[in-house]
Amino acid sequence: MESLSPILFLVPGIALTLAVVAYRYFSKRVSNRRAYRRYVAAVAGMAYLLNFAWEVSQGFLYQGYEYDFQHISFCALASVADVFMVFLLLFGFGLIYGDVYWTCHLSPYRIAALMAAGGVGAIVAETLHTGRGSWSYAEAMPLLPWVNVGLTPVLQFTILPLVIFWACRKFING
Repeated sequence: MESLSPILFLVPGIALTLAVVAYRYFSKRVSNRRAYRRYVAAVAGMAYLLNFAWEVSQGFLYQGYEYDFQHISFCALASVADVFMVFLLLFGFGLIYGDVYWTCHLSPYRIAALMAAGGVGAIVAETLHTGRGSWSYAEAMPLLPWVNVGLTPVLQFTILPLVIFWACRKFING
């Protein structure tokens, strides 16, 4: 694990900016703003909790990881960045489908598109971070062939957004 540096905040900062702009865009287009805020808050909370649990549970797959305050704090920070990446998926597909509540209509095509986008995004992020030395994998980390990135971080963004969106749909209508 690398010490915190400004470059680590670049992509999450961009994701935060895009998420805020998209949030405001959709807040002006929904009929029930209170339900919209509840839904977005539920997605944020669920995304943080599930990503934090995933980050901590896969810690042993990273070189030098220890279950101490420093590393768990890093997982907490990474989970905040993960929330904004989940928002990019939510709002990005919302723009594509013309409806921020697209998660109420999860067809096989939409599920496949969401999982593919999450997986590709995770591969790109892992390639960038491992390439610049932000972190490295332990011997125990299973690697995806051809791209040589860890399987568990790719599964994290292939599976968790779908689980989050499915679980939070009930907040749309109260």
